[in-house]
Amino acid sequence: MEILNRDIIKTFLPHREPMLLIDDVAMEGNEAIAHYHVRGDEYFLQGHFPGNPIVPGVILCEIMGQSCCILVRDELAVGRTPLYSGIKEARFRQPVRPGDTIEIRGHITDRRNLIFHVEAEAKVNGKTAVKAVLSFALIDTPKGE
Repeated sequence: MEILNRDIIKTFLPHREPMLLIDDVAMEGNEAIAHYHVRGDEYFLQGHFPGNPIVPGVILCEIMGQSCCILVRDELAVGRTPLYSGIKEARFRQPVRPGDTIEIRGHITDRRNLIFHVEAEAKVNGKTAVKAVLSFALIDTPKGE
């Protein structure tokens, strides 16, 4: 099983700091397994919430989405950008805090041309933090960008 680090991930995903939100990802069959360690200095924790920092749910969904995009890395490598087209059935089970390492698992459930549907789950210490059905579309990246 090959593990892709942040430098390799950047060859596929267009995200850059501070919006690149996965540290590593591996492929196991048709499943992506990724990790992100919440350091505590992330921009989204500054006001969410002072004295009680919790990773916002929308950021957890973004982390899962980025992790699942690696499943279509060959499509991304030819100059396409992934854009969210939907988030369904999101269920938030426990807060994620600084010091936590999130493990994300996701797999494609459906593909229609360049639109993908995935099931994803993020866990901390083996406990589910969030589960959702995500969809994203790949669009051609404009030349020169």
